[in-house]
Amino acid sequence: MKIVSTSYTNTRAFHDPSAWLDRIGFYTGILEKLAIQHEVHSIEQINYTGELKRNNVSYRFLNFKKPKLYFPRQLHHHIKKLQPDVVLVNGFIFPLQIIQLRFKLGRKPKIVVMNRSEKPFSGIRKYLQRLAGKCIDAILFTSAEFGQQWVENGNIKDAGKIHEVMHGSSSFAIGDANAARASLAITDPPVFLWVGRLNENKDPLTVVKGFLFFLKIQPAAKLYLVFQTAELLGKLKEMIGDKTASIILVGKIAHPQLESWYHAADFIISGSHYEGGGIAICEAMSCGCIPILTNIIAFRKLTGPGKAGLLYEPGNDASLLAVLLQTNDLNIAAERQKVLQQFKNELSFEAIQKKIESIITQLSN
Repeated sequence: MKIVSTSYTNTRAFHDPSAWLDRIGFYTGILEKLAIQHEVHSIEQINYTGELKRNNVSYRFLNFKKPKLYFPRQLHHHIKKLQPDVVLVNGFIFPLQIIQLRFKLGRKPKIVVMNRSEKPFSGIRKYLQRLAGKCIDAILFTSAEFGQQWVENGNIKDAGKIHEVMHGSSSFAIGDANAARASLAITDPPVFLWVGRLNENKDPLTVVKGFLFFLKIQPAAKLYLVFQTAELLGKLKEMIGDKTASIILVGKIAHPQLESWYHAADFIISGSHYEGGGIAICEAMSCGCIPILTNIIAFRKLTGPGKAGLLYEPGNDASLLAVLLQTNDLNIAAERQKVLQQFKNELSFEAIQKKIESIITQLSN
């Protein structure tokens, strides 16, 4: 079977194809697993034109010099020339383009759209999504609960087209915790890690507030915060006060360095009020970090729920404290194994590949 992956945005900040593929490794890993049994092509748009083959996937870089293509005639021409059996479209935020793609390809090729955390449109764009829904054969959501919201909102009419598949995974793997801690100058466990942007949705303030109460009972605990943006940094510093030896503001680090932090940590914490998938959590789980997450749709899916990790109510520091107290009695080694098993079964590239293959096989029959 011939599979073509595409999107409709041009990330012009990138001009090195290898660097770009490294940047989107959370997605290309899926294509590489599919390429074991299928012929896979991916059309990428960055500030570069050319071709590259990596791990059996043929990448074609087309630079249309526009940040977004509303009438992508040339792109669709390239896709049709490849004579695909299946086209994977990244994002359902391009309903106009998807409608054009169907007209270009005809009815035979299957169009599978991968929701990438976007929420359903309203207004005129809502009706475009509904029309585009008639042009696609399947739409993949991290959780079926997300898909049901689109149905209830009227953006998708046919609930039968909804399938539950994670939109990305992790290329990280389990590693030596002691070596990682030594390299990062981390001393004694338990080690808690938070990774994200310092904004209200990620809610580091609730995480820190709950952890400050936890320190009164478990003074040896350490919380490290790795952050990419600094919107709430001032408030965080004020809240942490003199506890800087227990709550450490790490700041921004390069993505590959995160793997060592995940190796070093016992727990990964999130305070998010909304996530479409949770790639950072997925990466942490691939390294054996035990998740302590908010009880939201995406995180219920990541954790089972109940198969791995602990959940608490978003924005509720008392609920977080109750969960943190449970960690004192956890068998860390046993919990790590539960996390790794959940990752392997549901979140790994292999698990995603198997689910997509099952879907496109059903569509082809």
